[in-house]
Amino acid sequence: MTQRFIMTAFGKDRPGIAADVTEILFENGCKLEDTSMTLLAGEFTLILLFTAGSADVADPLSKACRRLELEKNISAFLRPLEPQEEKPTNGFFTRSLHVEGLDHSGIVYKISRFLSQKGVNIVDLRSSVKPSPESGTAMYVMDIRVQIPEGTAMASLEDGLFGVADELNVDIALSTT
Repeated sequence: MTQRFIMTAFGKDRPGIAADVTEILFENGCKLEDTSMTLLAGEFTLILLFTAGSADVADPLSKACRRLELEKNISAFLRPLEPQEEKPTNGFFTRSLHVEGLDHSGIVYKISRFLSQKGVNIVDLRSSVKPSPESGTAMYVMDIRVQIPEGTAMASLEDGLFGVADELNVDIALSTT
């Protein structure tokens, strides 16, 4: 029986980090399913979803993660996943949110809290701080892909989002994916 895992890893950016981390998966007969890798503040970060031939690989992988820390200065954490239940493909629809405004604390928190209170699920969130082309002022830019339950009153959801936008002094645009 196969076992699925999620691994997160990060280390000071340098050539070879992705190879060092994925090497231990390859050596243990694991198959990558989905990945996200990016550079954050000089740290190369990896999030990996993978399948192993059996749950017996958990101990060797945990030891390999400790070895990455000692030998390569890469912090890696492993988590086995419960067997995946089939999720219904209906019952929700997907939309995208684009948020932009002056950078300040609380933007992700307040928007994600509002969405959760409305039963809206975040499936992907990407954000960055960029200088404004005109003034160089720090601008926060965030793109979120969400799943909205069918039957949601969209006018009410949009009004609520615009209220959060006003409170945060940011622009929020909701669009089809």
